[in-house]
Amino acid sequence: MLTRNHIQLTLEGARAVLSGAEAKAREINVPQNITVVDEGGHLLAFARMDGAKLSSVEVSLTKARAAALRRAATGPSPAAEPSVLLSLGLALATDGKLTCIRGGLPLFVDSQCVGGIGVSAGTEEQDVLVAQAGADALEKQ
Repeated sequence: MLTRNHIQLTLEGARAVLSGAEAKAREINVPQNITVVDEGGHLLAFARMDGAKLSSVEVSLTKARAAALRRAATGPSPAAEPSVLLSLGLALATDGKLTCIRGGLPLFVDSQCVGGIGVSAGTEEQDVLVAQAGADALEKQ
């Protein structure tokens, strides 16, 4: 087979992800920066909730891109002792395009990566919780 069907995340789908994430952020009372990208890491939708940290705008974009491009959640390596050098090296080697900071999740439809969501402005645990709500909203569509 030389080609395959390619599922793509639409703007409507990106808005559903954004809406699900925003709802969770409001529920836990943590204003967030939320970014949704396509499978190539290109911006589809973004929201900076009122009161979200301005310094976290770019971080949310980096998390979303990293999750989509690596097809994996952002965060330190799953090793018992994450390597600080490896974590820093990842960011340096990619000119800051990848990150080991948690809060980025890939978005899948029918086992195919269609994009990523990145959330930043809370703790890493809050960011992951909000990102997961966005990913869950896509699965419900």
